[in-house]
Amino acid sequence: MTHHLHGQHGPASQQLEHWFKGDAGRLIRAAERGILGAHLPNLFGYHALEIGCVGGGGSSLDASRIRNRVRLCTTVKGSVDEYSSVCTRAQSLPIASDSVDVVVLPHLLEYEHEPHAVLREAGRVLMPEGYLLVSAFNPWSLMGLRRFISGFLRPRCPQGYFFSETRIRDWLALLGFEILGVDRFFYRPPFGSERMLGKLEFLERIGPRCWPIFSGCYLLLAKKRVTTLTPLPNPWRPRRRLANAGIMEPSTRIAKQ
Repeated sequence: MTHHLHGQHGPASQQLEHWFKGDAGRLIRAAERGILGAHLPNLFGYHALEIGCVGGGGSSLDASRIRNRVRLCTTVKGSVDEYSSVCTRAQSLPIASDSVDVVVLPHLLEYEHEPHAVLREAGRVLMPEGYLLVSAFNPWSLMGLRRFISGFLRPRCPQGYFFSETRIRDWLALLGFEILGVDRFFYRPPFGSERMLGKLEFLERIGPRCWPIFSGCYLLLAKKRVTTLTPLPNPWRPRRRLANAGIMEPSTRIAKQ
């Protein structure tokens, strides 16, 4: 059973929803859902949460075996208008602390003013040993280069600020997460017709071997770790005797009269 909640956000994320309906966007979304489909069935629990509506049809949690799934959209005009709406922000989720087993952030950090705060909030709602999946666009790719090339790639690429895989890893490490793995995907240019993109499908086979760091997108799987405190020894506790009673006898005895 999936519930949908909505919240306000800027026009950039709405542009992303529209972009995912295009040729390149649909291919990326299909590849991303395939990777989620390989991970989610192995992540168990009682509650799963998706934050951000990227469009492209379906939910990122469709492959999850968790029955209670909640989809929190950050745009008022999302792709699931038939559901009731609750306005909220990704930095202040209406979710209890330590209550969710799996959290998915599909291309959300690129459109948040405080991405680190979003990750911190995701960590707050996750239960100890809970799982976090973060998908993002790679700045060291053709889609990332659109920030430096004017007029050519800009109309065909989603807006937003792209964070490197290293940056996200560092943020997650500071928040106490352990990185379990990363999947890199989509090595084709993010423009052209469906027919042209189909002819370039061979890049998906040689890209992971030849230039893995230049993938268009990546997906990180992390686990929330809880630091256990090691109790310090009590400094006022009396020291143990070197020899216990009954093991060694006094060297002199009083003779019986």
